[in-house]
Amino acid sequence: MNVSRGWTEFVADLADHVPGGVAGLAALVLLLAGIALLALYWRPRRRRHPEPVDPPAAVEPPEPAADDDAVPELPPAQLASLADRYAAAGRYAEAVRERLRAMVRELVERGVLAHRPEWTVTELAAAAGRAAPQLAGTMTEAAEVFSRIWYARRTATAADDARMRTLATAVSERAGAAR
Repeated sequence: MNVSRGWTEFVADLADHVPGGVAGLAALVLLLAGIALLALYWRPRRRRHPEPVDPPAAVEPPEPAADDDAVPELPPAQLASLADRYAAAGRYAEAVRERLRAMVRELVERGVLAHRPEWTVTELAAAAGRAAPQLAGTMTEAAEVFSRIWYARRTATAADDARMRTLATAVSERAGAAR
């Protein structure tokens, strides 16, 4: 028996058990294909980031800057406090961003860096390393943590925030030695 004849007999046998014969079988196949396509289309989508949680009443983000990448004109301690509140609310990506902003603001205030909003986070880390070599590794690692979360869209965790806390403390200590 060749394949073509076997297929024909198989379809004919199926059509014998479906109301409407071959036409009914064709309609059934189309209906099942449509259901499968709808199921694929409407299936729940995986999200890389959890749904944002409204911050507790105590978290009042600074006035929105014209550019989300800009470092607000706030003291480093205020940015670090905002990061702590974001972390307490489970908003680790925002906490990491605010900790990096606090590091940058501290380096600007201590005269280690000039504030340049057009810099990428990598350029910022390189400039800090050139200005104060003892900051090179710390700022590079902080830039990598930030980049994995904000550019590679990896979900931020409490461990990321804890690492940024450690790096921020190191920057604070080493920036004082850079003066």
